[in-house]
Amino acid sequence: MAIETAIIQEKIEQKFANKVSNFGMQKDVFSFEVTSDSIREVILFLKEEEDTNFHFLTDLCGVHYPDNMIDQQFCVVYHLHNWIENTRIRVKTYLNGAQPEIASISDIFLSSNWMERETYDFYGINFMGHPQLKRILNMDEMVSFPMRKEFPMEDNGRTDKDDRFFGRTANC
Repeated sequence: MAIETAIIQEKIEQKFANKVSNFGMQKDVFSFEVTSDSIREVILFLKEEEDTNFHFLTDLCGVHYPDNMIDQQFCVVYHLHNWIENTRIRVKTYLNGAQPEIASISDIFLSSNWMERETYDFYGINFMGHPQLKRILNMDEMVSFPMRKEFPMEDNGRTDKDDRFFGRTANC
């Protein structure tokens, strides 16, 4: 039988109190948020706590929300899996847009090494304490981070297309 989300929430709230918030189901996955300065503690607790057993890091990725307040412009999302009871969980933490940095968990989950490097490469999120944080897919000479939403989706100066042909205007 899968571990009940209420039990997970209760254990996490007891241990971390006001460092965790926004518990709930999102797309059929139990999710919650953690303050960025507590993420290592929470991830380690979820892995080592006998009642939770989240021993597998399925994914770690970044998200950029340029329209959010400066303190929540970046998000790091962790997906963990308890194979014993086949339970999945999503943990989110928000970062400052001016200086997005967070503690590495590469010593807790070895698989996060590559995932943190990829997130750094695409979003510029600095994983403090990472053993070799450098570009993994893009060229070292690249000065931007391609997954950041800092550039307009389309070039307004283009003359080689007409929006009417793409169904983007009401006068088609």
